[in-house]
Amino acid sequence: MSFASLKTQGSLLDKLNQELKKEEGSTGYIDDRIWKPAMGKDGVGNALIRFLPPAEGNEMPWAKVYSHAFQGPTGSWYIENSLTTLGQQDPVSELNRVLWNSGLDSDKEVARKQKRKLSYYSNIYVIKDSANPQNEGKVFLYKYGKKIHDKIIAAMQPEFEGEEPINPFDFWQGADFNLRIKKVAGYWNYDSSVFGRPGVLGGFDDAQLEKIYNQIHDLNEFTSASNFKSYDELKKRLDTVMRGNPRIDREEYENEIVAEMEAAQAFVAPTPSYSAPATTGEDTYSYFDSLANEEF
Repeated sequence: MSFASLKTQGSLLDKLNQELKKEEGSTGYIDDRIWKPAMGKDGVGNALIRFLPPAEGNEMPWAKVYSHAFQGPTGSWYIENSLTTLGQQDPVSELNRVLWNSGLDSDKEVARKQKRKLSYYSNIYVIKDSANPQNEGKVFLYKYGKKIHDKIIAAMQPEFEGEEPINPFDFWQGADFNLRIKKVAGYWNYDSSVFGRPGVLGGFDDAQLEKIYNQIHDLNEFTSASNFKSYDELKKRLDTVMRGNPRIDREEYENEIVAEMEAAQAFVAPTPSYSAPATTGEDTYSYFDSLANEEF
């Protein structure tokens, strides 16, 4: 939508709530476009930001992305976007489903560690950032989790009678968001964060607001297919990371090893000094277990 249409459009709040109903039913690179809050030495953090409307060509003011980040048995890391973001099958989700349904508590614990993480991306205007004042008065992308998203939803869908719903992403009738961070049990906690009173962002006139609007980033890139690896690529990476877990990998890698051994035997058969390893009985499993513990 264009800037001019923001005032005359139908309620974006209704559209956002419709999207929420649909949702309910249903690597070292640093991106300097993304703003990150900071915590002071006193163990608290505070910043004042304003969520911005969607850019032209974006239906929603947030992009929703699922991802996985976990360490495999060999120490390798799996850090990838999940294809479930696009409504497609994902190898980690499939593996987690198998583990969860195995009936073993140990498998459920592995599945918990490998569960997908939900992140949201929105455009924001930084009003106050005491830790990094150079960010003030600028437009950034902000990556946040379910806790902050729940507060946005609570503003749009107030729980108590008498509270007026607001569209936090509106230039004129939205509200500034006071982001308050403290450490609870060693983790950052956002429970004290609140929206202020509705009003025009910064008291700016439409000309100033339009300048801000023209700096908003396109959110479509975060859910573009080009931002995700194929199923086969992800499966290959997952197999590499998960090698070393005998319970999960035994059948697959037994087949691989047998094939490799047969190929080796066929290749070196003419050499009298060759002695193939035993492939039957208990020695076979000892051999597989020793290979499962190697670094692949």
